[in-house]
Amino acid sequence: MRIALTTLVVADYDDALDFYVHGLGFVLTEDSDLGGGKRWVVVTPPGGGAGLLLAQASGAAQVASVGHQTGGRVMGFLHTDDFARDHGRMTAAGVTFLEAPRAEPYGMVAVFQDLYGNRWDLIEPKG
Repeated sequence: MRIALTTLVVADYDDALDFYVHGLGFVLTEDSDLGGGKRWVVVTPPGGGAGLLLAQASGAAQVASVGHQTGGRVMGFLHTDDFARDHGRMTAAGVTFLEAPRAEPYGMVAVFQDLYGNRWDLIEPKG
């Protein structure tokens, strides 16, 4: 078994697509109209791995969860093979980093947030 997709509740499909595709460099792998204003929208990191199903919030509980799906903890861990390259590209694309890059025993890391405030680690693992 493997995890194929993780749902990310978003306020707007197109705003989320713009951030994940243009800001983070993810690949749009599917965007299918399901009718009734719903879409099946999947983005994946360019290096592969599990994708994100971008699900537009409907109803008060889902709207309230946008940007707070992990209670303020880091939600995602995005690995890179070139921290400086991807940090620079993401910064130039307007991605907000919440701290300066730092060296840790496990590699180079910096926390950034998505357009809704969900926290992510950009990590270049050691070795």
